This record gives sequence, structure tokens and C-alpha cells, in this order.
Amino acid sequence: MSATETAIASAEAHSAHNYHPLPVVVASAEGAWMTDVEGRRYLDLLAGYSALNFGHGNRRLIDAAKAQLERVTLTSRAFHHDRFADFCTRLAELCGMEMVLPMNTGAEAVETALKTARKWGYRVKGVPDGMAKIIVASDNFHGRTTTIISFSTDPEARADYGPYTPGFEIVPYGDLTALREAMTENTVAVLIEPIQGEAGVLVPPAGYLPGVRELTRERNVLFIADEIQSGLGRTGKTFACEHEGVVPDMYVLGKALGGGVVPVSAVVSSADILGVFRPGEHGSTFGGNPLACAVALEVIAMLRTGEYQERAAELGDHLHRELGLLAGGGAVEAVRGRGLWAGVDIAPALGTGRQISERLMEERVLVKDTHGSTIRIAPPLVISKEDLDWGLDRLRTVLSA
Repeated sequence: MSATETAIASAEAHSAHNYHPLPVVVASAEGAWMTDVEGRRYLDLLAGYSALNFGHGNRRLIDAAKAQLERVTLTSRAFHHDRFADFCTRLAELCGMEMVLPMNTGAEAVETALKTARKWGYRVKGVPDGMAKIIVASDNFHGRTTTIISFSTDPEARADYGPYTPGFEIVPYGDLTALREAMTENTVAVLIEPIQGEAGVLVPPAGYLPGVRELTRERNVLFIADEIQSGLGRTGKTFACEHEGVVPDMYVLGKALGGGVVPVSAVVSSADILGVFRPGEHGSTFGGNPLACAVALEVIAMLRTGEYQERAAELGDHLHRELGLLAGGGAVEAVRGRGLWAGVDIAPALGTGRQISERLMEERVLVKDTHGSTIRIAPPLVISKEDLDWGLDRLRTVLSA
């Protein structure tokens, strides 16, 4: 067997089959390119679901991690460390907020936001104990914990994990009337992805996010924006909410915050909201550790220049112009997205999203499918226009075969 076949066979034999990866085994990577164990190079148009916004092996991030590795990597929150205050301060400033609660993974950050909203509802809004309700959108993807999949509408994510956590109401994404009708005096929060990534990079109708903001403010309900995939430069702005001039009560961040080096996530909000926590009521051994803070501080410094947001906007306009030319020609039924992020619906007659992804892999381009016939395109923000065009040419080749 080849090195690729050997590695995949071993993984299949000794790891749980909770993923169905493309049959490529990556050995090294730099920028927007990955090299497999056979020495073949592939253009990465997925970027770790936006965790690699700044590319593979970004020198600034690797140097920041190496420098911190020589000093201290973990203290737990039992003690202070010298990177923590700067991380919280700089991230709060980037978000235009006041306070940060750091965690590790995106799902942990979402769980933290849910707990924050409920605690705020009981201690500040005055909702009767055990009665807090949180409204979410259909086709959401916020993680895979038991509580989070309790309000998923995706059978693959939800099936066989019950009993499910109560306290959530699901309304159609983009429907302000349904949202208004679902709100009661016990509603404490609305949790929304400004762009639904896993659902196929769905952009809500114009005016939806401002409408959510108006409704939540009017009804004394927290607006929680899950910007784990959409935030930190991906859409051409620091946050996707900015495209409609909206500032939520709470940002949920992850993925790119760790620069593709370490897992870093956070909930960022006001002192009035995050101030509901008292010592011992929530925590994480690794959350806000020195290594994570060092890397995230460099990510924040890079975002403060605005160059990555500008690059995502400019290359994103080019990406969507080129993809738009494919739509309506029979091979592509629809294209959605914003910035360097697109969902492309392939005509079913050409194959499933998985089959198109496999054909692109043969052309040395890596993307990932979702929901049957959709492929997602989300290259690192550092990709060159020439490399992006090369990848788009490979897509045209596959679609015309």
C-alpha cells in the first residue's frame, strides 16, 4: 500500500468513525498550500473552517508561540499570568466591548454564552428560576455538545443523543415575524449566526440583523452573535455583523482567534452582562492559558491593522464575481456568501458535493461539502490572487468535465 493508504487504513482501524475526511494525508503546510505524505501539493480552499484565516505556519504566529513555549504554557486560572490581562484588554477593545471570558473551543464558548444569558436572565432581568428561554434559528450550527445539539435541526447532529436539554425555541432563519412571535417575558437571549456556515454559507435577508437588534433591545433580550466562523476578518470586516451596522450584546469567538496554532475561544460582552459571574461559578483549566493568550494577542495585533479585512473584501469581490459567472450556466445553481467565503450549490446532475470535492482533490484543490450538493470555499485570507484564480480554474475544469 502507498503511504496514504497505510495512514488511512490505520486511522480507520484505530479511531472512531465520526468524520468522513477526504482521502488525503497532509504532512506539511505553508500559507495556502498543503503537502501530503506522497509529496503532492494541494491548494487549501477550506482553511480549517476559518481557523486558518492567516494561513498555515504564519511566521508571526509561530514565532509568538515559540517565544511563549520557552517561558510558561499553563498556570490554570488558580493564578494570574503576565499575558492574561493584555489578552482580555486587547480583545475587548477589538470588539468594542468591556469584558472577556476566555475558553478553548467554539462549542465551549457557545455553552458559556448560554450559561451567561440564563444567569443574566435570573439575576438581572428577573425571570423565574428554571423558566429562561433562548431563541435560536433553524439550520443553525453552534457546536456538538449535548445542550447545543438539543436545539439543532440537523438529524445527523441530533439523532440518538436524547434526552435533550429544554429551554430553547427554534424559529426560521431570517424571519423577523417568527422571532417576534416567539418572544415571551421569559426570553433571555436570541442566539444567531450572522452568516450560517455549516448550512451552506447562508446570508440572511437585508435588514434581518438590524431587526434582531431592534427586537431584542425593545424586549430586554440579549442578542448573542456567534461569529466563530464569520468573525475575525473572514467576510471583509472584523465581524460579519458590521456589514449591517449591528453591535450585539455578546460576541462568541473561536477558530481564527487561535491562528490555527492553538484552540482559543472567548465570549466578549459588557461588564453588566459578564459581571453576573462570581468565583467558582464557571471555568476552564486551559481557558486563557499563557500560550493561548500569546498567540491570540498576535492575532488581535494583526487584525488591528485592517489589512486582512481589506484583503478579504477585495479578493472576496473577485471570488464572487468569478463564481457568479458560473451560476446559471447549468453546472452551478446558486452562489452565496460574503468576503472570502462562499457556498456553491452544484447541479445534482453533476454529482453530490462530496463527489465534486473528491474530483477537485484530484485536481489538487481541497474544499468540503455540506448538505448534499453544496461545497464551501473559504481560503486563507493570505492567499494570492494568482493562487485563487488557479483554484477557480480547477473548479471550472471539474464542472465542465
